[in-house]
Amino acid sequence: MSLRIPNSKFLIPNCLVRITVLVWKELIELKEDPDLFGIVIVAPILQLFMLGYAATTDIRDVPLVVADGDRSAASRELVERFDASPNFTIVGVVTSPNEVDPYLERGRAWIALAIPPGYGEGIERASPQSLQLIADGSDANSTNVAVGYATNLIAGYAQEIGAARLTAATTAAAIEPRVRVWFNSRLDSRDFMIPGVLALLLLAITTNLSSMGIVREKEVGTLEQLNVTPLARWELIAGKLLPYALVGMVDVCLVLGVAVLWFQVPLRGSVLLLLMLTLVYLMTTLGLGLFVSTISSTQQQAMMTTIFFFLMPMIYLSGFIFPIENMPAPIQPLTYLLPLRYYLVILRAIFLKGVGLETLWPEALALSAWGVAILSLAVLRSNKRAA
Repeated sequence: MSLRIPNSKFLIPNCLVRITVLVWKELIELKEDPDLFGIVIVAPILQLFMLGYAATTDIRDVPLVVADGDRSAASRELVERFDASPNFTIVGVVTSPNEVDPYLERGRAWIALAIPPGYGEGIERASPQSLQLIADGSDANSTNVAVGYATNLIAGYAQEIGAARLTAATTAAAIEPRVRVWFNSRLDSRDFMIPGVLALLLLAITTNLSSMGIVREKEVGTLEQLNVTPLARWELIAGKLLPYALVGMVDVCLVLGVAVLWFQVPLRGSVLLLLMLTLVYLMTTLGLGLFVSTISSTQQQAMMTTIFFFLMPMIYLSGFIFPIENMPAPIQPLTYLLPLRYYLVILRAIFLKGVGLETLWPEALALSAWGVAILSLAVLRSNKRAA
């Protein structure tokens, strides 16, 4: 059976009419719920602003205390280098390494630089000199970054000294490495993190919306009314998921605009390819939400199941925060079961590297397989009454 459009030769299949009506019903319910509508549209932008500034591994203004036991022109020059660096802020200058303990214990300084007596004379004689870095390791990640900054600054200073003398004794120190960084020349972690925030927001919003939207029908009893309609099972599922797919694409466009125009994250690849693969990713998140709805009886249960059994593991194991290469060997194979892993690779490659499908086809294929698998599982678990 089909529906003919008045004054037209085109026929619209009845299944498409029924799905369209159900989609329209879902969109009206979203619109009539101002709190939910605000969460869907406004919350992703606000979260991107907050996470865009907060989710960064860059370290600036590291508090540094200097134990200058030499008090020479050479030691003062080194201290001035640290003071001029945007990565460090000198919070105190003392004469002995024993005096730095209160700074580190009270958290006033993260790192202490100890310059030994005779440092200046040793520099003049071109003899090897040792500098000690004392670091507060209570925050290991930040400390590692800060120690790396300090090591690079000292190494650069030593190279300049060797290049200025041009003597046989310092020829090795005058070697100048020339480093070229591709894809993120500024080494700005925000360019790396913001695409990941986009993937995380899509996962949280669409999975929660689709799971709780279907369970809500059970709670208010409207699912029983849908059971007596001529809707087939696949029509009901499609009508329930398509509105949230549309909401997800709207959120993608909004978040992309903020990422590119406000945070100046470079988008070097194809926007069309990004949107196409985002649709594939939405198939996985919506399928996951449908699956959660088949094992949940209330909206609260659906939300807790989504957060604790799916969102949290994906955040920690997908590579969004912690590099997969640094995870224990038994854990790394588990990351291949997470769709967020593949979408993160896709987003960051399109944003920063500008690569195409010829490079990203393994991730696209894995993401498609994951989406088909979770949707099939959810449909098999559901029936017309439970869906």
